[in-house]
Amino acid sequence: MTKLPHRRQFLHLAAGGLALPAVSRLAKAQAYPTRPVRILVGFAAGGGADIFARLIGQWLSERLGQQFIVENRLGASSNIAVEAAVKAAPDGYTLVVVGTPNAVNATLFEKLNFNVVRDIAPVAGVIQQPNAMLVNASLPTQTVPEFIAHAKTNSGRINFGSGGSGSTPHVAGELFKMMAGVEMVHVPYRGEAPALTDLLGGRLQLVFGGIPSSAAHLKAGTLRALAVTTAARSEALPDVPSLSEYLPNYEASYRGGIGAPKNTPTEIIDKLNKEINAALGDANMKAKLVEMGAIPLAGSPEAFGKIMVEETEKWAKVVKFAGLKPQ
Repeated sequence: MTKLPHRRQFLHLAAGGLALPAVSRLAKAQAYPTRPVRILVGFAAGGGADIFARLIGQWLSERLGQQFIVENRLGASSNIAVEAAVKAAPDGYTLVVVGTPNAVNATLFEKLNFNVVRDIAPVAGVIQQPNAMLVNASLPTQTVPEFIAHAKTNSGRINFGSGGSGSTPHVAGELFKMMAGVEMVHVPYRGEAPALTDLLGGRLQLVFGGIPSSAAHLKAGTLRALAVTTAARSEALPDVPSLSEYLPNYEASYRGGIGAPKNTPTEIIDKLNKEINAALGDANMKAKLVEMGAIPLAGSPEAFGKIMVEETEKWAKVVKFAGLKPQ
C-alpha cells in the first residue's frame, strides 16, 4: 500500500506548487526580452511622440540587449495604434505610446473599441511638452490680459489655428476660451507648420504652437510668445509667464509615455519602468528632451496611470464645452 504523506509534507508540497507560477513569471521577467520588442506610435515619423519613442527605444535596446523597434501606425488620431496594442498579446513584446491625445479621444470619439485607461497598462511617463501662446508681433497685445481684452472687443473675429481638430494645441485653445470667457474661431490645418505660416502672414491671430518650431520666429521678433501652457514657466522660455499666472489652474501641455496591453506581467512592467526612469535621469537624454522643449516625466507606473485618468477627465469637460467632433 502506498504510504500517504504526512500533513506537514502535503502542505509543503502544496505551497511549492503554488509558488511555481510566481517563480516562472519572475524567471521570464529576468530573461525579458528574448526577442525584438515593437513600440507602436500613432503619429508620423519626426513628431514629438515619434522622437521620444525612438530615444527611449534606443536606450532600451542598448540596456536590455534586444531591439526595441518603433512602428508608426497612423490613423484616427492614434486610435489605430492603441487598438492594435489592446489586441496584442500581453507579453511585453508590444508597447505603445499613449498620452494627452488619447485622453482627448476618449470623449472626442463616441464609439471606440477600447478604453485607454481600462485596456492599456501604464508603464512609464516620458515627457511633458508645453506649447506657447503665439501671436503675430504686429498684434497690439503684449500680455495675456491685453489679449483677452482684445478678444472680447473683437468677439468671434479672432482666428486661432492648430495642427488639427482634437490635437493638443487645439484643445489648449478651447480650454483658454472656456477659462478666459472669450469667443474665437478655430481653423484646423494639416500640421503645425502651415498654421504658423498663416500666423506669420496675419491670416491667424493666435496659435498654441510648439516651442522648438517657433524658436526662430521668436528670436527674429516676427512672433511673440505671450505665455506657455504648463502650470509653471518653461526653462526653454524662462522670461515668458505661464498662462496659469493669469488663469489659475490652466494647464494644457502634452503628456506622453509608454503603455502595454492590460495583463502584461507586473514584473516586466516594473523592469521597463526602471530602465525608462534611468534614461530620464541621464544627462544626455535630458539634453535631447530639452531640445524638444520637453520636461522629463519620470515616475512609477501608478503615477503615469493617474496622469492618464486626470487628463481624460479634464479634457472630457473641454470637449463637451466646445462641442468638438472628430474630423
